Amino acid sequence: MSTESEENRLPFEPTKKRQKSTKAKAKTVKTVEKVSAKQTKQSKKSTDTKEQLAIPKVVSQRMMRRVAAFCGVPTLLGISTLIASYFILTYTEVKLPPVAVLLLNLGFFGLGVLGITYGVISASWEEDKAGGIIGWQEFNTNSERMMTAWRESKQKKV
Repeated sequence: MSTESEENRLPFEPTKKRQKSTKAKAKTVKTVEKVSAKQTKQSKKSTDTKEQLAIPKVVSQRMMRRVAAFCGVPTLLGISTLIASYFILTYTEVKLPPVAVLLLNLGFFGLGVLGITYGVISASWEEDKAGGIIGWQEFNTNSERMMTAWRESKQKKV
């Protein structure tokens, strides 16, 4: 693989076959004894692919924390605008236009939906790097990686 494609590669994207642990090696030896050589190659291939393509637990938890923050805060604000507007209309003489409440509510819920995407893409996909608080640098890096992978897959199909 060239150095340019290695830089754009996703951290959990497989580049080569991983060394198996001793536990996995022992399991493979037992499998070889029970199954024919052809079936063993197929089972190794499918389990290696699943292991290599899985998002590491550290990265997954980092993504979930970011989604909770970037989606949860706007969603809570959207819910609180409904509650606040109800109390304002009920207990004061202020007449809020329903369209204003609707637009404010939709705006917060829309930010919540965008927060899901931003939370996943702005998390550092490197296992050993935590990334920044806002995650703008990681967002740019991960967006570039996704676009490169998308273009490569599109070229393979054609």
